[in-house]
Amino acid sequence: MSKVLSEFMRGIGKDNPIFGLVLGLCPLLAVTTTVENGIGMAAGAAFVLIFANLFVSALRKQIPGSVRLPIFIIIIATFVTIVDMVMEAFTPAMYTSLGVFIPLIVVNCIIIGRAEAYANKNNVFYSVIDGFGIATGFLVALLIMASIRELFGTGQIVTFGHTLLTIPINPISYLVSPPGAFLTIGVLMAINNYNKSRKLAKGG
Repeated sequence: MSKVLSEFMRGIGKDNPIFGLVLGLCPLLAVTTTVENGIGMAAGAAFVLIFANLFVSALRKQIPGSVRLPIFIIIIATFVTIVDMVMEAFTPAMYTSLGVFIPLIVVNCIIIGRAEAYANKNNVFYSVIDGFGIATGFLVALLIMASIRELFGTGQIVTFGHTLLTIPINPISYLVSPPGAFLTIGVLMAINNYNKSRKLAKGG
């Protein structure tokens, strides 16, 4: 059980796709204008990641090495199509808001990277655990980024029609613009790297 927890937590901490592996920055920068968008993006990516890991792991011994990447992309594209159709049918507002970044999950380097680096080399059980861990790490990163941008950019966080938090400030609208996304991720990366350097200096 300790190994299962370790594999799961690795995706949130050490191998966090954003702050650890520095992958998947395009959707992070593009959709985190609101927490609601961040949750939608994370949910879609999680579905694709978990099922892609499952199928890649289950079929890894039957997939010739010379064509493994095209096969991985076909598997991933299948689940992206499912996400695309379900979101369009049941959450049309979010589907419109996320736009092209839903079909672009097909080439999201987080998902392709986990298929190649982990699911292609490990059994189904641990590949699914890895999928859950990485997906949770991606969700955490999206929520941190989106919360900062929406809260300070608009003065409140509104999710699925409910106002979760309001602060009495003049909104900094710059933060919900594309340059604001780069500024926010830059500050978060600097803080993360500073914490890592302190741990290394202490021998942690």
